[in-house]
Amino acid sequence: MQITVLKSKIHRAKVTQSNLNYIGSITIDQDLMDAAGFFEHEKVQIVNVNNGERFETYTILGKRGSGVICLNGPAARKVQVDDIIIIISYADMEIEEAKRWRPSVIFPNENNTLG
Repeated sequence: MQITVLKSKIHRAKVTQSNLNYIGSITIDQDLMDAAGFFEHEKVQIVNVNNGERFETYTILGKRGSGVICLNGPAARKVQVDDIIIIISYADMEIEEAKRWRPSVIFPNENNTLG
């Protein structure tokens, strides 16, 4: 049997942009993507701390070191610039593997950087 567990999380990032006229996704600074262990085009859940919205989209790489967190397409309607969000990905694994698993969780600062 498999269960779904937390794989990666960026906890409390600040939305820097929203772009309604894009095909969809969330653009994330590549430094944050790497640190959290997200893959490009990976399905993620977004939780908006400011308004309680929860929705799913997929990741695209943003410019390294830019601090960009941009919701694109319809997801742009669910956030405002400066909202605080949590970006979460999950993985399916066997129970024995899940018992040993440790997710990658990062906590960016107010500039969406790790420094």
